[in-house]
Amino acid sequence: MQNELRQLQKLIESVRPLSDEDWSAFAGIWKPYSAGRKEVVTPAAQTESYLYFVTKGIQRVYYLDDQDREATLAFMYPPSFGGVVDSLLLGQPSRYYFETLTPSEFLRAPNQELQALMSHRPAIADMVRLGVTQTLSGILERLVEVQCFSSEEKFRNLLRRSPHILQLVPHKYLANYLGIDATNFSKLVNKIKI
Repeated sequence: MQNELRQLQKLIESVRPLSDEDWSAFAGIWKPYSAGRKEVVTPAAQTESYLYFVTKGIQRVYYLDDQDREATLAFMYPPSFGGVVDSLLLGQPSRYYFETLTPSEFLRAPNQELQALMSHRPAIADMVRLGVTQTLSGILERLVEVQCFSSEEKFRNLLRRSPHILQLVPHKYLANYLGIDATNFSKLVNKIKI
């Protein structure tokens, strides 16, 4: 678990470095967890109980409407945080599913312990706030893409942000994430030089 904690510390330092004392307290709440391929870790209607740090595998968060149409909202892969974060931080039932696409390994921190740390250690609360703010900024950028960009522009931006994603995530999920028909997505993959 030491290697995974070093990966977590490196990611934390990119958001907001913590003192040795704060890092030690933060590192102490994480425990290993694993899930198999295509396993729903957090279903809709359940309140998220953990913050996940992805150490292996690929996951997604998706929405399922009343007609069983899926909308893939986000992908997670090492080293990144995962789970249904709005449910976690608001303490409300999730509207989304957190699912593994491949066998996955995580460190996970219970929300109660995370909240206790945030209330007693301002630097940890500030780091979490900054991380959530950075995520919100990315989501707003993605909303602009979804509403204003052509299919090709969305595809090119995805490759610019995550050039390796075509090798990680099945194309049907990428097409869904971009809001592009699977056939058109295949044409874009063949048309655009990567």
